[in-house]
Amino acid sequence: MWPWASGPTGSSARPFPSHRTPASCPHHRSSPHPKLPMTSEAGGFGSPRKGCQAPCYPVDGLRPLPPRVNPEPGGGAGTVAQTRRMEEVRDPQALGGGMEADEPASPQEPPSPPPPPSPLAPAAPETPGLPTLEQPTEAYARQLLLQEWAPPGGSLELPPRLTWKLLFLRRPLYRNLLRSPNPEGINIYEPAPPTGPTQQPLETLGNFRGWHIRTEKLQQNLSWTVKQQCVDLLAEGLWEELLDDEQPHITVMDWYEDSQLDTCVYELHVWLLAADRRTVIAQHHVAPRTSGRGPPGRWVQVSHVFRHYGPGVRFVHFLHKTKNRMERGGLRRTRATDSSVSVQFRE
Repeated sequence: MWPWASGPTGSSARPFPSHRTPASCPHHRSSPHPKLPMTSEAGGFGSPRKGCQAPCYPVDGLRPLPPRVNPEPGGGAGTVAQTRRMEEVRDPQALGGGMEADEPASPQEPPSPPPPPSPLAPAAPETPGLPTLEQPTEAYARQLLLQEWAPPGGSLELPPRLTWKLLFLRRPLYRNLLRSPNPEGINIYEPAPPTGPTQQPLETLGNFRGWHIRTEKLQQNLSWTVKQQCVDLLAEGLWEELLDDEQPHITVMDWYEDSQLDTCVYELHVWLLAADRRTVIAQHHVAPRTSGRGPPGRWVQVSHVFRHYGPGVRFVHFLHKTKNRMERGGLRRTRATDSSVSVQFRE
C-alpha cells in the first residue's frame, strides 16, 4: 500500500514500502493490448529502464495504481481546503544503505502561507505516439481503459468531442503530469549522493525542462531555490464533466533530502485553480521540521490527496522550495526529486 494520505483533503503518515523489482512491482505491467507496447510518458516519474518500455514506479513509472485512501467527511464542494501535513520514509531499504529512519518529522505550517501564485504559462502537454496501424478500435480502446481505470460503477460516459482512442493515446489518468520530475536523476532508494558546495547554476546540473526556477534570499547566508510548474488539466486530456462531476482524486507527492542545513529545509505549496488561473479552489501547504538526529542525506516523503474539492478546477500549480547555504567554495543545496501530480478515480 502506498503511503497516500487520508483525511478531509487527505493527509496521514504511513510507512513507504520497500522497493519492488520490476517482476514484482504492481505498476510494472505488460500492455493489455498484445500489439501495443507501453511507451514512457514525457511526464513519467523518470527515465525508462534500458530495454524496458514499461518503467517501474516510483523512479520511472508510467501509470501507478490508484492510491489507497479512506474517505472521510469534510472538504465539501465549493470550500477552500487548506491542510498541512507531511510524511517521512520509514522503510530502511527505501532509505538505502541500511539506514534507519529517525522519529517522524513534525508537520508544520509555513510562518505565513503564501498568497495565490501569479499565473504561469502551463507546460505544453506531451503525448507518446503509437504506430497508426497498431492503434486499437474504439470499442477495444474503451474496454482496455475501463478495465485499467476501474471508474466508479464500472462505466464512464464521454462527451461527444472525445473518443476512447484519443484517451488511449493521451492517458490522462494514473500518470505523472509534471515535466522532468527527477531532473538530476537521483535514486531515492539510495542515500542522497554527497555533493559539495558548487558555483554552477542549478539549470546546468540536470534536465529542468518545464520548471520555472528562481531564488529567494534569506538571512545568514541562506536562500530558497523555488521551482514551480502549472499543469493544464484539460490540455493533458481530462475534461470538464469529469473534473466537475466525478471530482477524481488529485494526488501530489514529493521527496526531499534531509540536508540538515537548517531546521526547515523544504516547503511544498499546491493550489487547485479555476480557468482564470487566479481563483483558488483548494490549496495545501506544508513546511516539515525534522528532528536533526542521524546522518544527513535521508530521503523524506511528502504527499497529499485532494478530494471533494468542488467544481471548476482546471489547473494545478505545484511549487516547492529547497534550502541552500552559502559556504566557502559555493552553494550547498538541498535536493528534491520524484515530484508528481496525478489524477485517479476515487475508490
